[in-house]
Amino acid sequence: MFTGIIQAVGTVAAQQPSGGDLRMRIHTGKLALDDVGIGDSIATNGVCLTVTELPGDGFWADVSRETLNLTTLGDLSQGSSVNLEKSLTPESRLGGHIVSGHVDGLGEIVSMEEDARSWRVVVRAPDDLAKYIAHKGSICIDGTSLTVNAVDGANFDLNIIPQTMTETVFEHYCPGSRVNLEVDVIARYLERLLQGKEAANPNGGIDYQTLADNGYLDKGA
Repeated sequence: MFTGIIQAVGTVAAQQPSGGDLRMRIHTGKLALDDVGIGDSIATNGVCLTVTELPGDGFWADVSRETLNLTTLGDLSQGSSVNLEKSLTPESRLGGHIVSGHVDGLGEIVSMEEDARSWRVVVRAPDDLAKYIAHKGSICIDGTSLTVNAVDGANFDLNIIPQTMTETVFEHYCPGSRVNLEVDVIARYLERLLQGKEAANPNGGIDYQTLADNGYLDKGA
């Protein structure tokens, strides 16, 4: 588990194709690795990767074909910058929100505009994820925990403060950039709980009747 508070920006130092997938070496920069061991997890652009080797200035990880296809890790090349966060410990502060490191889908940067010292960034989510993104709710973008300022259909608006802009890979984004999205885990489990027995139905989902049956709407409406 992670918090979405980025601890360092690293770089892709090497990529080695291996049996149809990829081995990736990440140079971790200022991220201390003295408390990291083989088998530990490090979120890399929001993707939970397992450390397989520790060469001293970073780590190696195996990246499966599934991960390459469903995240932006397949877009990276040698020299690409990546957000890094070590996994939580019992002593960690939960400064952001609960993040699993399991990417739900890919978003796209629609626009970036300066707003005083901050930036207003609009991101488009896949249609099937839009229902999980709420005004003032939490969203994780490339591993960064952020608050949603506004929602307009599948688009949502973020305010990026100078600290976030300079201490994460946000400064490398531009309109058209693809980003990893992880929605709030509470929203995902709430949907599943509301489905009740219908959760076992492959065609099941939340509709107005489901909400009414659970007391969220007037059944006579």
